Amino acid sequence: MLHFMRRFANSLGGKILGVALVIALGAFGVPSILATLDANTITRVGDEDITAADFQRLYQQNLNAFAQQTGQLPTNEQAIQFGIPTSVLNQLTTRAAINQFAIRNGIGVSDAKLAELVRQDPTFFGVLGSFDRSIYDQTLRQQGLTSEQYFETQRKAARREQIAIGLFAGSQISKTGLDLLNRYRNDLRTVEYFTLNSTSLPEIPVPTDEDLTTYLTANQTNYRTLETRTADVLVLTLETLSALPDYQPAEDEVRAEYERVKDSLTKLEKRTIKQVSLPDAAAEKVFTDAQAAGTGFDAALAASGLTATDIGTLAKSQVSDTALADAAFALPAAGSFTIIAGIGGKRVVAVTAIEAGGTIAYEEAKGDIAKRLATDKARAAYVDIQDQIEELRAAFQPLKQISERYGLPVTTVALTASGTELSVVPGLAEADRAKAAQAIFAAEVGKLSATITYNANNNLWFDLNTIEVARDQTLDEVRDAVTTAWTTARTDELLKAEVDEIVAALDSGTPFQDVATERGQFATISAPMTRDGDNTPVFNQAVATSIFSSGPDTHGWAVNGDGDYLVYHVTDVTPPTTAPGQDITDFLTNATRDGLYADLITGLTDEMWPPNARGGAYQRMLTLLTTTTAQ
Repeated sequence: MLHFMRRFANSLGGKILGVALVIALGAFGVPSILATLDANTITRVGDEDITAADFQRLYQQNLNAFAQQTGQLPTNEQAIQFGIPTSVLNQLTTRAAINQFAIRNGIGVSDAKLAELVRQDPTFFGVLGSFDRSIYDQTLRQQGLTSEQYFETQRKAARREQIAIGLFAGSQISKTGLDLLNRYRNDLRTVEYFTLNSTSLPEIPVPTDEDLTTYLTANQTNYRTLETRTADVLVLTLETLSALPDYQPAEDEVRAEYERVKDSLTKLEKRTIKQVSLPDAAAEKVFTDAQAAGTGFDAALAASGLTATDIGTLAKSQVSDTALADAAFALPAAGSFTIIAGIGGKRVVAVTAIEAGGTIAYEEAKGDIAKRLATDKARAAYVDIQDQIEELRAAFQPLKQISERYGLPVTTVALTASGTELSVVPGLAEADRAKAAQAIFAAEVGKLSATITYNANNNLWFDLNTIEVARDQTLDEVRDAVTTAWTTARTDELLKAEVDEIVAALDSGTPFQDVATERGQFATISAPMTRDGDNTPVFNQAVATSIFSSGPDTHGWAVNGDGDYLVYHVTDVTPPTTAPGQDITDFLTNATRDGLYADLITGLTDEMWPPNARGGAYQRMLTLLTTTTAQ
């Protein structure tokens, strides 16, 4: 049938029919950009399709990020209310637009360079500190990506970065903007102040039961139990399966595998590198004299009085500064050093420790090899065990009996809707807890629950045992907490009333010192501070923000890090006396570059994704979400 359809589609009659269908669809108002989209494509930006798979992948990443922030995985309906799908579609279309721009202008990155970046990515390092193909494959499986898709994603990201830096890195910045930002960041303010707290008030009487009951009634939402569900949870992953005794390789298997692959088991030499900037010729002479005398780096550094910068323990390929890498890896031994050219002067490059490279010894490699062999055995058995568990589940066999049969760990967990309590379940990743919690809180006691599938080699089953519904707590249950809260609220109420009276007196023109004296307080002069405060609880960020919210000779109050009410009067404003620092220049440079880059993206997206394509794209997106929900 399919063969016939292909033949017909390529025939003259098929092509005529296809043209007729396109014209017919166009007559019904379908935008031309959508007329060529297949069922798996949401929209097209320039020459690049945004596929349903692209959308689902990024959409799931956004849902997981939302769940990590809020503790709950939203449904599709909730995600739509939060604007998550629209945000995902906008991300995909802007990325596609900038990618098309890069392709048109010949911007790209070679496969060899991408492969090098992947091999140096610590995400894919194994226990030996080098690239591990099994970890690479596992990570991509978890993300639902093939190797080709992952490389293409990284290639597009590299193009975007090249455009942002290449086009706008040299953007001019305004001197006026620098000066204003310098004033904003480095102005200093001095205040006179005093603080009020519970010791500033008469003793507050012990609350009566009527006081507590009234407070509890008004704040009952703060005194409720959370719905708690108890479930037996079993997770089947390659990791949990390979950890079982039946899958552990014998010593002779591990040694045989080592002999088979040892030629490929190599590690790069790593060196601990330090660098010292030489401010003048005198400092350089200290190190050259030390070299002539055969003195080691530590002694030479101590004699110079300078401070070394720790570059880290790195392989040569991991050092981005080529001159630094060449110098460090040319040194003969740990403790030696050399002097090379630097920016604006010379610098000392030293090596304080060396981790030799070469073939990895059996004792060092056997743990990783054993783990890999166990994983291979588990992978071969995984599908059969998964099928058998599903069959036993269909026969309503409890998870605890199933776990005993296969030696798999089952965990009984009492959890709330956030799912944080699922951290005790072996093999369940933090990012996967929210989805499990959502399923458990949608289940019913006594009914078979569906399998939760994260990927081909990661499945979870659960039996819901009990449900303890949320309820209001009684006064007897929370008497101590309510008493503390009532006392705190009453104290805060009285302190706020006192502060309001003080501010009213200051507003009327009463001198600050007089206001303080009338209340038995002593006004203290602060040290000059920036908008960050002085790094103490007294003048923390919140207090400093209030102080900088108005001009000189103003007054106000704020609650500081100790919980005290701090009343202040601004006595002095000191502008910065130095030129803007590099941090301010960098901030304004990056802000300018990012703003120009955002304008470019907006223009490119408007050009390549015209308004008449967007309504259909949003409708396809909603249809996809509705279909996913229905399934």
